[in-house]
Amino acid sequence: MSPQPLRLACTHESWPIAGNFTISRGSKTAADVVVVTLTAQGKSGRGECTPYSRYGETVEQVLSAFAASRSEIEAGIERDDVQNLPLPMAARNALDCALWDLHAKQTGTPAYRTAGLTKLQPLTTAFTISLADPDTMATAAKQASHRPLLKLKLGKPGDAERLRAVRSAVPHARLIVDANEGWTTADLPALFAVCAETGVEMVEQPLPSGDDAALATLTRTIPVCADESAHGADSLPSLIGKYDAVNIKLDKTGGLTPALEFARAAKAANMKIMVGCMVATSLAMAPAFLIGQLADVVDLDGPLLLKQDREPGLHFDGSSINPPAPALWG
Repeated sequence: MSPQPLRLACTHESWPIAGNFTISRGSKTAADVVVVTLTAQGKSGRGECTPYSRYGETVEQVLSAFAASRSEIEAGIERDDVQNLPLPMAARNALDCALWDLHAKQTGTPAYRTAGLTKLQPLTTAFTISLADPDTMATAAKQASHRPLLKLKLGKPGDAERLRAVRSAVPHARLIVDANEGWTTADLPALFAVCAETGVEMVEQPLPSGDDAALATLTRTIPVCADESAHGADSLPSLIGKYDAVNIKLDKTGGLTPALEFARAAKAANMKIMVGCMVATSLAMAPAFLIGQLADVVDLDGPLLLKQDREPGLHFDGSSINPPAPALWG
């Protein structure tokens, strides 16, 4: 059976963030995403991606790459072909997820069943506290203290003070931290000690990708998760021995198809799985929700950080996320 002809549409959307989102690399006030819609035989499937400058991607680059590959895509493409296209990883993600959604719409078979999952369970997501001065972060953590898991953005001088201020403000909260490559090898012993002192459960990407060899020999009692160092299953051999967990994001893997492969390979290697996201709408979270079924830690709070999510969106009950409705995705 030959691939079906498709009609491709790509749009840039900008979704304002509630306040701002700040990490060690800088701040932003809007989530700029690209939405891909594929239409065939009266049915449409959608996917969303967030081009990320850390990986050399921009909205303009993604739109231009789609324009260059339009004829090949519209002639008919299947999920196994997406990774062979000359597209940025974020663009591959949006295209791959649109193909998953289109298949579900055309066949009536939910995407989770196609992915080999028997059912979808609600997930509990971490909630992100942006990088700021210690008092500001402590106040934000206290305001979010009803949430079961807080993720603190760190990676600048003064992180020990930030950790202690937050712990003082929320003595019973569960905490994980994300340094976004902002620490140095010399920082690690002291900062890991403060993490242990303040009851941090996991540290995400403390060192720059490619400069993380010290993690293989450092004695620590807190699990360390790879994010910027973890892309797809092919990156797994370089992570084993340095990291205890991997943060799987669809914009890094190039879509749900390779993300599922990465998750299953990581499990086989006895590594913990975190599913993460960029700041984006529920359309980006919905396919990642499937990876969440395999994950030990879920960080899909992107829509909670926006002033307004798309409609229909995921239904959040506090930090609990219900499975996506078919009208949204999958």
